[in-house]
Amino acid sequence: MDLILEAVLLAVLLPMAAMTGLLFVQATAAVVKETRKKHSRTARPSIAVLVPAHDEAEGIRDTLVSIQSQLADGDRLLVVADNCTDATAAVATACGALVCVRNDAHKQGKGYALDHGIRFLSSRPPQVVIVIDADCHVAEGSIELLARQANATGCPAQALDMMYAPLGAGIMARIASFAWAVKNRVRPLGLRRLGLPCQLMGTGMAFPWGLISTAALAHGHLVEDMMLGIELAERGAAAKFCPDALVTSYFPGSREGLKSQRYRWEHGHLAMMLRIAPSALWRGIRMRNLALAALALDLMVPPLTLFLLALGTVWAVAALLYLWQEAALPFIAASGLLGIMAGTLLLSWWKFGRQQVSLWDLCLGIGYLLWKIPVYLHFLVQRQVHWIKSARH
Repeated sequence: MDLILEAVLLAVLLPMAAMTGLLFVQATAAVVKETRKKHSRTARPSIAVLVPAHDEAEGIRDTLVSIQSQLADGDRLLVVADNCTDATAAVATACGALVCVRNDAHKQGKGYALDHGIRFLSSRPPQVVIVIDADCHVAEGSIELLARQANATGCPAQALDMMYAPLGAGIMARIASFAWAVKNRVRPLGLRRLGLPCQLMGTGMAFPWGLISTAALAHGHLVEDMMLGIELAERGAAAKFCPDALVTSYFPGSREGLKSQRYRWEHGHLAMMLRIAPSALWRGIRMRNLALAALALDLMVPPLTLFLLALGTVWAVAALLYLWQEAALPFIAASGLLGIMAGTLLLSWWKFGRQQVSLWDLCLGIGYLLWKIPVYLHFLVQRQVHWIKSARH
């Protein structure tokens, strides 16, 4: 029985070792100084910025202003007022944006809004479509950088998408901000420096018209961006990271809003990890599509908090087995993986996270891990499958 338990622990630790190694390689590559390449100065393509919006009247004006200042003659700014019950359409119109209204209570979710916007643009298609969420601020120059890269490469260009804790937010939001930086900055930057593609992130995404106009968008999947990234990678057009383009936003100020947001993102990620990533990896290997295989492997790494919880649990079981039966190998392996993960997080924090969270807060992250346990338990017993808007305040 003891040998069986030891073998089970080692079998569980094997995929964990692969995931830990992947995270460590990504973080190490991210901190290596990159030789900056000059941005392509080809002709500026025609651009349409597409902003899907559901009940965003309160904050959409700032988003539209940050976009409009970067548009040239002939560019368009389109807001899809999707199943809105507030004045989103009126505010967007007053800001000078084109507005199309979509009302369909049976088909809710960002994917349907994107599909509606693309069909609206099809009568006079642009060369590049850039998707920006309605609660984001777009840094100056980012629109042109994204459009030029997408047009030059024929592949989607993904901006650096950063989310920050609101002023005065508690430790949970600050640690969430650091975890977001690991996911959306450290890991894709490491992949870029390894010559590999990145996941699409939902906002700050630029697409050549020929790609986005033929993509399957009309669905209510919780992480439609990841689905789209896998689809396009399979077609030979995986997304490329554009870290000099920046899109920023803030986590919801309320604890309930933050929790709702995490349920949607992480349940969607877990569903993709279990249902889509394995088959995508197999197709990537079979088709010799390195970009697809790399994206699938990246997607098979669980959300950071869940992975740390799982690794800590396996370490605790291995420690008990060592104390009980002196089974050293699982305990040594689990301890080594925990040490590598700790080093990976410290490296990421030192290079990219010191402005968002203090080292002391990071050390108190156990509270954040425990706070997230109900999110994962709900995935097992009451999985979120429909898109629900998170409260901002």
